[in-house]
Amino acid sequence: MEILNTKKNIVLGSNSPRRSELLKLMGFDFTTRKIHVNEEYPTSLKPVDVALYLSNKKANAQTIHKNEILICADTIVYQKNQIFGKPNSRKEAKKMLTEISNNKHSVVTAVTIKSINKKISFYERSIVYFKELSQQEIQFYIDTFNPLDKAGSYGIQEWIGIIGVKKISGSFYNVMGLPTLKVYEHILEFTK
Repeated sequence: MEILNTKKNIVLGSNSPRRSELLKLMGFDFTTRKIHVNEEYPTSLKPVDVALYLSNKKANAQTIHKNEILICADTIVYQKNQIFGKPNSRKEAKKMLTEISNNKHSVVTAVTIKSINKKISFYERSIVYFKELSQQEIQFYIDTFNPLDKAGSYGIQEWIGIIGVKKISGSFYNVMGLPTLKVYEHILEFTK
């Protein structure tokens, strides 16, 4: 469903099926380019700066052609300045989900949009409030879904988000992986 003719080739630099789905729902025609970068960052950075650093790092790792617009993003989940990245094991996923249970945490998605002669980076922050999750609910989620490919060990659009999120302050789609309103407006700016 392409509803917007941008006259530019939009490239989503991402391995995330969720970002792909959101960009498609926004009505853009685009291609996807898998990005492989080391996601290490200076430990002195605050969570927002980590997301900005990584989205820039992903964008800088790509070659841009004349008529292309590259979109790269990084999502950081954190609580009291402790960053919850993608878990390395089911045990680590269980620990993260236990920490966010009956608590609030922040989700920041930073986006870098780049063309041959222009570049912009921006971010959106959302606050997610979870109900108290039982150990059975956490275990069911880990057994049934794949928390290992998600920052913070959960996908808000999945079962645990449906039954566990009490409220969100900010953009729902930002928590999913793209601040869609800001991305949409910036893409339109880049294609003028």
